[in-house]
Amino acid sequence: MKESPADWRHTGVSFIGLKRTNRIVFLLLALVGVLLVRGLSWGKGSSDDAPVHHLVVLHTNDTHGHPLKFYLYPAPDVGGLPARATLIKGIKKENENVLLLDAGDLNTGRAESNLFRAKPDIIGYNYIGYDAMALGNHEFDHPLDVLRMQMAWAKFPFLSANIRVPGGKYLARPYIIKAFKGFKVAVLGLTTTETRGIANPQNVDGLIFLVEVETARNLVPELRRQADLVIALVHLGIYPSWNRGSKRLANEVEGIDLIVDGHTHTRLDAPIVVKHKASGRRTLIVQAWKWGLLMGRVDLWFQDNKIRDYRFRAIPVNLKTVHKRAHDRRAYRFVGSEIKEDRRLLAMLKPYADEVKARLSEVIGYAERPFLYRYARRKETPLGDLVADSMLWFTRRLGVDFAIQNGGGIRDNLEPGPITMRDIYDILPFENTVVVLSLTGKDIEAVFDRIGAVTRGRGAFPQVSEGLRFTINQQKKRCENILIHGRPVDPGRVYRVATNSYLANGGDGYFVFRDAEEKYDTSMLQRDVLIRYIRSLGGRIRPKNRRRIQIIDRAQPLSALDRPAQSDPSQPIAVFPATPVSNSAACLP
Repeated sequence: MKESPADWRHTGVSFIGLKRTNRIVFLLLALVGVLLVRGLSWGKGSSDDAPVHHLVVLHTNDTHGHPLKFYLYPAPDVGGLPARATLIKGIKKENENVLLLDAGDLNTGRAESNLFRAKPDIIGYNYIGYDAMALGNHEFDHPLDVLRMQMAWAKFPFLSANIRVPGGKYLARPYIIKAFKGFKVAVLGLTTTETRGIANPQNVDGLIFLVEVETARNLVPELRRQADLVIALVHLGIYPSWNRGSKRLANEVEGIDLIVDGHTHTRLDAPIVVKHKASGRRTLIVQAWKWGLLMGRVDLWFQDNKIRDYRFRAIPVNLKTVHKRAHDRRAYRFVGSEIKEDRRLLAMLKPYADEVKARLSEVIGYAERPFLYRYARRKETPLGDLVADSMLWFTRRLGVDFAIQNGGGIRDNLEPGPITMRDIYDILPFENTVVVLSLTGKDIEAVFDRIGAVTRGRGAFPQVSEGLRFTINQQKKRCENILIHGRPVDPGRVYRVATNSYLANGGDGYFVFRDAEEKYDTSMLQRDVLIRYIRSLGGRIRPKNRRRIQIIDRAQPLSALDRPAQSDPSQPIAVFPATPVSNSAACLP
């Protein structure tokens, strides 16, 4: 649903060829016309002598540890905080009132961030001058003492009004009130309650997650009394259903002017607009894709505490299109304008890049072709097979029958060419160890009940090793033809399964793993296992589809999924299709 308000600001007249008397008459008529247009646009309750304020809201979300420019297949040097800093400085120079917000998931991405607990990202945010950031689910990838350390580093507040610690206190600030010349803006923070199920269970143990909509209903009336505008800075997500995420929030809580959202990595070319029939008040919803590839910009004009007009742009941060030249050489063109990097911020971040290069530049192998991760949440992938096979290989002496990896734990491509340790850190950024579980045949059946219930596109979708084959019947929401070493599951037998510590603790809803009676943590980090495995293969690897997972889904055949989606992270060539909403393949980052 999209709406465009009356554009009262762009009323213009031409005086060429008019005599002096006619010009005066024409001016008077034009003035009356402008007043009429303003009255129609503003509606009931507006006061013509009330000031019209202009606010620019700049927003990012789900930057996921990308402080420096990076390679996004097939183009180099996209994104990065130094380029974002230049872009934001230019906008602030041209506009008096600018509010800079991030909708969460700052953590977990590339080695420049992961190795330093996101300190380079926070240094960049401090330098740029962010006003606030919502807590995302990936802010709980580390224990709470790391999150509190990050809060101490930041010169801006982390916000979440619906997370409490034991005893009832807020984990972070619930909201802020920011004063501008002539008006105030309230910014309310909310975090998806799904965090309880998708974050590391050990890191959210004891935290109280309150229902997002109920929390907003309790706070928004008070914020409306304190401020001229109310903005919800949320990590909820944009979904097709109006009963979930930020669309539900906008629909059920009146009084929010703008929702700046994250979580689903959604790219918009226009805001989603929700109109409340009783009051006529509208709520705008925006989101800016992921990884700092876009900077969202919302210009708001408001009077008497109501938005009268708005403009939205999704500004590319050095995204490129690829054009082939003679001899198969590639040429790159910027989508929009090239943005120069801020040299001062670049110098501040350089020591972190240098340390990563020194620690992780060792070459461990060679990829003959790319291993792409883009469908790891939807179907079997060669990269998922590689990760799962590495766990099986490492635990082979323990009599493991098969290994399982959640697709959401695989975070980057393995590009063709030399494989460095840094590449493995980017693919597996989480501090997960390899764990071996002993499960009865009935437990194994329960595991496949969970797999059958997983919606394709969710992080819980499995990637599995050699030794296991099965079919997912999406229509019936169950797994069929399950074969372990070519044989059906024996309910009376005990099986040994290797997985990562996140799933072993019940992450992504695999509670049967959490409740296993026998559990052995090898204490070997999963990425170190993958490094050893690649070396054991002789270092030279080629992607191959092993056909371990078959999918029955008439509503969405595999042939459609195999075609590159326009919103897919590995397809930056068509960055801005003329579609109002486009979700990445990954719903839950």
